[in-house]
Amino acid sequence: MGKLYVIGIGPGGLEHMTLKAKQAIEESNMIVGYTKYIEFIKPLLEGKELVSTGMKGEVERCKKALELAADNTVAIISTGDAGIYGMAGLILELKENEDVEIIPGVTASSSAASVVGSPLMHDNCNISLSDLMTPYELIKKRVKLAAEADFIISLYNPRSNGRPHYLREAIDIISEFRNGTTPIAVVKNALRDGQEIHLFTLENFNEEVVDMFSIVIIGNSQSYIKDGKFITPRGYKVG
Repeated sequence: MGKLYVIGIGPGGLEHMTLKAKQAIEESNMIVGYTKYIEFIKPLLEGKELVSTGMKGEVERCKKALELAADNTVAIISTGDAGIYGMAGLILELKENEDVEIIPGVTASSSAASVVGSPLMHDNCNISLSDLMTPYELIKKRVKLAAEADFIISLYNPRSNGRPHYLREAIDIISEFRNGTTPIAVVKNALRDGQEIHLFTLENFNEEVVDMFSIVIIGNSQSYIKDGKFITPRGYKVG
């Protein structure tokens, strides 16, 4: 009987992949994934059979991985963490008797946070602004309640050509509950080639720099910028 590893490869660079993820890829003789993600781990793929699909082929990709895992050791890969907007949930919904192991990875909010400071040091949440799987009214409700509860908020899939106004509407909702000086970080391509960092506040935020390769982190009521670093205090007595 074969095995299926569901692997989060982290932000994309091999140096930010977990040792377990690298080991599972090395053990696998077949790799299934979105074409762009396979490119991220190309140095690990010599001699392996590759099965790649387009951006919106998730169901097809998971079914194929499960089918192949009947007689092979297969790795299906996602960037970030496989269980956070990745393939883990879909695989578990579709699986029958296959041997499946989920390998965690560094998610995008953690990657982005590491390059701007320590914005996620207190209670925080991730919200995707993509309405492909979630009704937009529910997304706005989640943004409002998270803002009201003073969570640090990381926005995934923040802005695309098909929904360019969703991000501005989310920022406007958050502004009802936060001071205008609340810091916002925009990190594009965190910890991989093409990395860009922009720091704003709620009152001077410019959504034009944001795309689908970006993560937007909005601080809570205690967050601030010190020496160019975005900090959210945990509450320790430091002075």
